[in-house]
Amino acid sequence: MNALFKALNDPTRRAILERLRNGPATAGAIAEQFQFSAPTISHHLDLLRQAELVTSQKQGQFVVYTLNMTVFDELLGWLYQFKS
Repeated sequence: MNALFKALNDPTRRAILERLRNGPATAGAIAEQFQFSAPTISHHLDLLRQAELVTSQKQGQFVVYTLNMTVFDELLGWLYQFKS
């Protein structure tokens, strides 16, 4: 769970997750929405993938990223246990 919280700790990664709420997107389409270099966005996407918050699938010459809702469901379940 440490990788999960590390991934969520960064505002850019949270913004990428918010973008992916609208549906799958390529790394290039995601990078267009930020003022960072493509390698920087790729690094953020890699950390999100390592935390299993996103999945990636190669489609031709592109990599398409999608939210992994299973991890979000598990996180919400874990957080819910702290509710009184």
